[in-house]
Parts: sequence; C-alpha cells; structure tokens
Amino acid sequence: MRHAVVSYQDVALGVECAFPAPNGALRDLAHRRRRLLRFGTGVLVAALLFAGLWQIGKGAYIHAKAELAQVLLHHAWSRTLAGEQAVKPWPWADTWPVARLSVPGRKVDLFVLAGANGRTIAFGPGHLFGTPLPGDTGNSAIGGHRDTHLAFLRDVSLGEEIVIERRDGAKRRYRIDWMKVLDKQETWVLKDEGPTRLTLITCYPFAAIRAGGPLRYVVTARAIE
Repeated sequence: MRHAVVSYQDVALGVECAFPAPNGALRDLAHRRRRLLRFGTGVLVAALLFAGLWQIGKGAYIHAKAELAQVLLHHAWSRTLAGEQAVKPWPWADTWPVARLSVPGRKVDLFVLAGANGRTIAFGPGHLFGTPLPGDTGNSAIGGHRDTHLAFLRDVSLGEEIVIERRDGAKRRYRIDWMKVLDKQETWVLKDEGPTRLTLITCYPFAAIRAGGPLRYVVTARAIE
C-alpha cells in the first residue's frame, strides 16, 4: 500500500504540529505541556496576588493620607479661629483653610482652602483668588472635584441651605437659588456683581470617565440676610 507524500507546502502555515509524532515524542510533549501549564498558572496566580495587594495597599495609603490631611486641616482651622493668619496645615503646604462649609442634613463638612489649583483641591474645595472670601460681602467662587469634595452638588436642590463659618468664627447662611450646566468659557458667573452669594463650580458630567472637559456645573447660593 502506497502512502501519499505530504509536503509542508501543502499545509497551512501554523498547523505543522498537527502531523502525527512517535509515541515517545507524544509522551514527552505532553509532559512538557503539563509542566509549562503548572508554571504558567503559578506565575499568573502570583501576578494577580501581587496586583491585588498593590491596589489594596495603594487604596489604603490614599485613604490614610486623606484622613491625616483632614486631621491637620482641622488643627489648622482651630488655630485660625484663635486668631492666627494663613495657618499652613503642614510645613510644605502652599495653601491654608479660609472658611468652613457645611450643608445641614447632608453630612457635608468641608474646609475651604486658599487657591483652586490642582494641588489644593486634592485636599478640599478651593477658594478662587480674586473673589471675596467665603462669608464676606460679594460673589465668592469655590471650585472642587465632582467626584470628591463637591460631589454633593449633584444631589442638592433649590432652597437648600449652605452654612459658611468665617475665620473670625462668625457664621453666614446661604440658600441655593440657581443651578446650571455651562461652558467653561462662561466666566461671567465669577463677576462680583449683584447680591452676596457663593458660586460653587465643578466639572460636568458627574459620571464622566475623564476629568476636565468643556462643561461645568455651577450652583449659586444667595446669602440670607
């Protein structure tokens, strides 16, 4: 009986390993495959374990850092109320608390920090330089991240109250009277005209995957005389 001669040219590239092999070669190949599979599985498990521990450790570090920052900010605010000026929460900080903002009934209690740059608003909402301080007469602008300190703006309603504690300990109440999505170029909301109010600004939409973008969510609250 004649056997057909098959050339590698007759077989699609990549399927040459489908040709029969001697029994010994098959056993050796199967053994090598099992060893490779066990090794690969072990490496994969170790990599997943390392990645999980890394993420847990990273999350714990960020949480601990945020908690420590709040303790230091609280201490700095206490010194501010006692009469000190521009009290830095930690020696290398380039910001300091200028007011305390709370929303009754929402468990919102935040220290408003001087300046609204990226480093500052990582620790709390930031007061925009050039606008009146929160609690003072005029239009005070405050910015912050939509997914952390100013995330509560997503749920507030017209008529809700916001309370500002000033550096001298006096408190001023505001009532939310306007909410709107604007283009970030619409800076007219920062003008110091009209009634005394807070202008709170954060990125929009709240559920965006990436921060930034062209839209801003703006909430104003007018002072209750």
